[in-house]
Amino acid sequence: MESLERRYAVTLPGPICGHAPPSVVVVHATEAVGPGGTLVWENTDGDLRVEISGEVATVLAAPAGTPSHPCLHAVPLPSRAPRTESLTRSAWQ
Repeated sequence: MESLERRYAVTLPGPICGHAPPSVVVVHATEAVGPGGTLVWENTDGDLRVEISGEVATVLAAPAGTPSHPCLHAVPLPSRAPRTESLTRSAWQ
């Protein structure tokens, strides 16, 4: 039986006083453990890293230019079968 990939949607607010809408980034669990003792979650680029407790994502690292917020809103997404690199490539060819 194949294990399922757990994912969360994390909301990043728009720029302060910029009146831009927030963006939503999908993060997946890594094998790393953060300073709070829970799993570290990251996006596919690896530039957003958070620890998640309930629906609160504590920011460990954020993309350059992102307004700094100590915590963000996180919503669990349905689990799915993990994608492999070869499957991803063939899907776009």
